[in-house]
Amino acid sequence: MPALQDLLSLVSGGVVGFMLGLVVGGGSILALPLLIYVVGVSSIHEAIGTSAVAVAASAAANLAGHAHAQTVKWPCAIVFALAGIVGAAGGAQLGKMTDGGHLLALFGALMVAIGLLMLRRRRSEGNPDVQLTRETLHELLPQLIGTGLAVGALSGFFGIGGGFLIVPGLMRATAMPLLNAIGSSLVSVTVFGLTTAVSYALSGLVDWRVAILFILGGAVGGFGGIRLGRHLAAYKQGLSRTFAGIVTAVGLYVIVTALMH
Repeated sequence: MPALQDLLSLVSGGVVGFMLGLVVGGGSILALPLLIYVVGVSSIHEAIGTSAVAVAASAAANLAGHAHAQTVKWPCAIVFALAGIVGAAGGAQLGKMTDGGHLLALFGALMVAIGLLMLRRRRSEGNPDVQLTRETLHELLPQLIGTGLAVGALSGFFGIGGGFLIVPGLMRATAMPLLNAIGSSLVSVTVFGLTTAVSYALSGLVDWRVAILFILGGAVGGFGGIRLGRHLAAYKQGLSRTFAGIVTAVGLYVIVTALMH
């Protein structure tokens, strides 16, 4: 029933947007399982392509806010993103060549790994003055390019934004603080998502109707998540741990269902 699928697309997008707004990052990891198990997108590859469109749009909207707040380290973010485009394009091509069932099982394993990593407390300190300049080029450039390539490849292969990998990657490569890493990561999430989305769209593997409804639901959900997050700021660590548990549980479910088919 198209009307039911439309409603489920809106609601699922709302869930992803709400979690993104509430816990700041990682919510997009739920987009693919929601598209498959709730919305009912039958093709794994089509779900990945559709997810990539929604993730890119959501990241672009969030990037505007961070750019206004001047939390984006643009030179570092751009180098990381440009290197990642190559990885994302290659990863997307490899993903399209991989059997859907195997791809889904691998995605479930990635979710479990990410959920466990999210349980670790992130350090927020760092060097707020770090810049990519002529003096720091020899030190920062290899780190940014190498990490960007690796994260971009994973992002393209699974059709995810990869913010949960990009944030620690940027912090490791440059020693920038957490707030700057979150803002800067959105450049890569947007670019990686677009790269993957274009690759899948050219192969006819994007459900545009579902993608648009998912994005609209995400915008509404994100607004609600941000507002609630402000009221629950004191419980941020607990919320993040709860979300990590949800991601781990969903990952295990994805693995089991993928292996049973």
